[in-house]
Amino acid sequence: MMLADVISAGLLGVGAAMLVIGSLGINRFPHFYSRLHAAGVVDTIASGLFLAGLAVHFGPGLVTIKLLLIFIFLLFTSPTACHALARAAYSSGLREPESEDER
Repeated sequence: MMLADVISAGLLGVGAAMLVIGSLGINRFPHFYSRLHAAGVVDTIASGLFLAGLAVHFGPGLVTIKLLLIFIFLLFTSPTACHALARAAYSSGLREPESEDER
């Protein structure tokens, strides 16, 4: 295997591991806002790692430029979507529990 293939596989593997960890966080966290935070952070990081792995795999060229543009798009839209979802939930009356007993 070439070094680029090993780096690409490593980035894709770490991205997949981040998605698994994020899905565990979504299932384990107690309320909506912490679950939303886990999903938003992991989504952005894992997609960046996947796109970096693909960019290393394809090497310099037009495909890498397109992958960079996709990453920039995701870097802005994913946190914005999570913020809009949290704001809509808060506006509709969903509140975080005050104590451990209410969770």
